[in-house]
Amino acid sequence: MRRMKWAVTAAAAVAVAIGGARVMGAGDQDDERGQSCSEATVRGEYGIQIQGTRPAPGGLIESVIGVLHRTYDGQGNFIQVSNLKGSITGPNPDAQSVGTYEVSADCTGIIRAQPLPGILLEERLVIVDNGREIRTAVMTPTPVVITSVQQRIHQR
Repeated sequence: MRRMKWAVTAAAAVAVAIGGARVMGAGDQDDERGQSCSEATVRGEYGIQIQGTRPAPGGLIESVIGVLHRTYDGQGNFIQVSNLKGSITGPNPDAQSVGTYEVSADCTGIIRAQPLPGILLEERLVIVDNGREIRTAVMTPTPVVITSVQQRIHQR
C-alpha cells in the first residue's frame, strides 16, 4: 500500500511539474499577459543621455557625452536635437537630425540615424518598463562605442 501511495504521489508530482512548466513557459507568459512591442510602443518625447567614444580628427579616438531630446512618431520615424561634447572636438549644441526605428515583438529593435552628413549610425535597442525607458548601444560604424539610456518625458 505504501509503495502504491508513493507511485501515485510521484506521478502527480511529475504531472504538476510538466503542466507547470508549460504554463510557466516564456512564450505562454507573453501571450497570457498580451505583452508584445511594436513601433507604437515607442511614441512621444524621450530625454536621452549618451556616453562613449568615437573617432575624432587626425585618426584619434575621443570620449563623448551628451543629452538629446528625441520625438518618436509611433510609426518608425523620429526627430531629435542633440547636445554633444567631445573631449577633442568640443561642444556641438542643438544639432538637429532625423532617423528611423524598427521594433520587434520581443521589445528589441534597431535605430538608424544620420547625425552628420555621411555618417550612418545603427543602434540596437531594448525597450524596458512598457516603453518608459529604452537602452541602446551603437553597433555600426565599428569605431563608435556609445551607449544611451532614454526615458519618456511625461506630459503635464
